[in-house]
Amino acid sequence: MSPALIQDPMSVLAVLLGVVGLLFLADRHPVLGRFFRVVPLLVFIYFVPTLLSNLGVIPLQSELYRFVRAYLLPASLVLLVLSVDLPAIARLGRNAVVIFLAGAVGIVLGGPLAYLLLGGLVPAELGEEAWKGLAALSGSWIGGSANFVAIGQSVGAKDSTLSMMVVVDVGVSNIWTAVLLSFAGREQQMDAKIGADRRTLDAVRGEVERLQAETARPASLADLLWMLAIAFGATVACTVVASKLPDLGSVVTGFTWVVLLVTTVGVVLSFTPVRRLEGAGASRMGSVFLYLLVATIGAQAEFRRLLDAPALVAVGMVWMAIHAAVTLGVRRLLRAPIFFAAVGSQANVGGTASASVVAAAFHPALAPVGVLLAVLGYVLGTYGGLISAAMLKQVYQLLH
Repeated sequence: MSPALIQDPMSVLAVLLGVVGLLFLADRHPVLGRFFRVVPLLVFIYFVPTLLSNLGVIPLQSELYRFVRAYLLPASLVLLVLSVDLPAIARLGRNAVVIFLAGAVGIVLGGPLAYLLLGGLVPAELGEEAWKGLAALSGSWIGGSANFVAIGQSVGAKDSTLSMMVVVDVGVSNIWTAVLLSFAGREQQMDAKIGADRRTLDAVRGEVERLQAETARPASLADLLWMLAIAFGATVACTVVASKLPDLGSVVTGFTWVVLLVTTVGVVLSFTPVRRLEGAGASRMGSVFLYLLVATIGAQAEFRRLLDAPALVAVGMVWMAIHAAVTLGVRRLLRAPIFFAAVGSQANVGGTASASVVAAAFHPALAPVGVLLAVLGYVLGTYGGLISAAMLKQVYQLLH
């Protein structure tokens, strides 16, 4: 593939900031803004960079993307969590966990069922590598990349198979992430349709809005400098500390430690006078970093590679549809807000980074919910993946 037209990291940053800025201008336009009431702005912030990278305008891989994930994501979490009301988060309670677990069950059972339905389309020359690759994918979609590798190694999948499954993982999960982000713009209508009980969720938002109203003031230069100092100071400190901490199996490793530590720092600061920086726009500063993160995630989605493994992509899409049906079905049964389904699903399919992004799309103060559920996903990923692997092997033997 020919190199991208724009490759310098700072030039790529300028392009992405320009895209985000233009989209926000369009959102405020009296005519164009109506369109964004139907398709949320965040979906375009995700997909316009995808279009640019897949057309060769900006690169699919860049040092900028790694920097944004390594530093701007943790920095945004510190600023977004500053205003969190931890007791109110705790009161979100049972529904968040139940819907998350239902989504995990949908992944465990959905893979074997999708393989049973579409196994005839999978090339025969793949042999046992087909079910082994899908088994690794189940680990990723319940937990994360560490679980993906762990399950892949445990069933003996070849490196070439795992490489092919990464394409399926990224392609299918990115499409689903965009759907989940679109829910954030329609949550009121979706919740009203089933009579969802939004009281605890609205209480969290109400607390943040009350804080903002009480402390709201024009941001001074000192405020902005303190926000940046706290956000990046905490990020650097937590990154250093995380590098010294041992891995907890395949559950909490490397960057997961960073996310957990910066979230903890944000929660601790929410009990101090630093919390009043929210009145000067701390969460808005965090949102700037978050929107840039979403843009870089979209830029890395290489959808043309989905043509390399069409049968497995088809299995993956049916698999994701089963997971979605289970998650949304349980949410409807519980009459829970769509927020729980969106974050619970992304905590399964994505990880701490993307789950916190989806949660914050509903409201910045809700980012910690995504982090906590994603960590639970890492814990369950290997166990659930092994159960799914056993069933996938049975399906393979049935088909052959």
